[in-house]
Amino acid sequence: MTTLPHAPKRFAMIREFHLADWFTLGNAVCGVGALFSSMTYLETADVHHVYYACALVLAALVFDVLDGRIARWRQKSSAMGRELDSLADVISFGVAPAIIAYACGMQGLYDRVVLAFFVACGVSRLARFNITAEALADDSGKVRYFEGTPIPTSIVLVGLLALAAAMGALREQLWLGKVMIGGFTLHPLVLLFALSGSLMISRIRIPKL
Repeated sequence: MTTLPHAPKRFAMIREFHLADWFTLGNAVCGVGALFSSMTYLETADVHHVYYACALVLAALVFDVLDGRIARWRQKSSAMGRELDSLADVISFGVAPAIIAYACGMQGLYDRVVLAFFVACGVSRLARFNITAEALADDSGKVRYFEGTPIPTSIVLVGLLALAAAMGALREQLWLGKVMIGGFTLHPLVLLFALSGSLMISRIRIPKL
C-alpha cells in the first residue's frame, strides 16, 4: 500500500518568534521612527526632531544589543532571527543615519551618491556576514570575529550629527561648509559616511565580544 506524502507544515510566523525576535522588531520600529522624525524636521525645521531621530537610533542600538543577549541567555536562535536582525539593522543603522544626514543638510548630488554608497556598503556587509558566519565560527558555534566594521558603528556618525544639531551646525551652517565640483554640491562632512561604508566592506578583522 502506497503512503501519500505528508503536506509540508505551514510556516506559522508568530508561533516561530522567540523572545529575542520581538526585541529585534523593536530595533526596526525605532529605525522607522527615526526616518519619520527626519522627515518631520525637513518639513518643520524644528531641531528637536533631529534629536528625536538620533535618540531613536540609539534606542535601536539598545534593542540590537538586548536581542543578542536574550538569544544567548535563552539559548534560542533561528535562521529567521538572523534574517530579522539583518533587515532591522539595515533600517536603523544604514538607511536611518543616511536620511538623518540628508535632513541635516547633506543634500547635494555628490552627498546623495556618498550616502547611497554608505547604505549599499551596510547591506553588503550584512549579507557577507550572513553567508560567512558558519565558516567564521569556532567549534562551539560562536563567531570569533567580524570582517569589516559592524553596521551599528554608524551610531558614531549619528552622535556627531546630534552634536552638530546642538551647536546649530545644520543646513547652511554645516561643519566644513560645501564645495562645488562640476556644478554640483559636495559637503566634505559626508566623506565620513564614505569612510564608514568603506570600513564596513573591508577585510579588517574585528574581534566579536
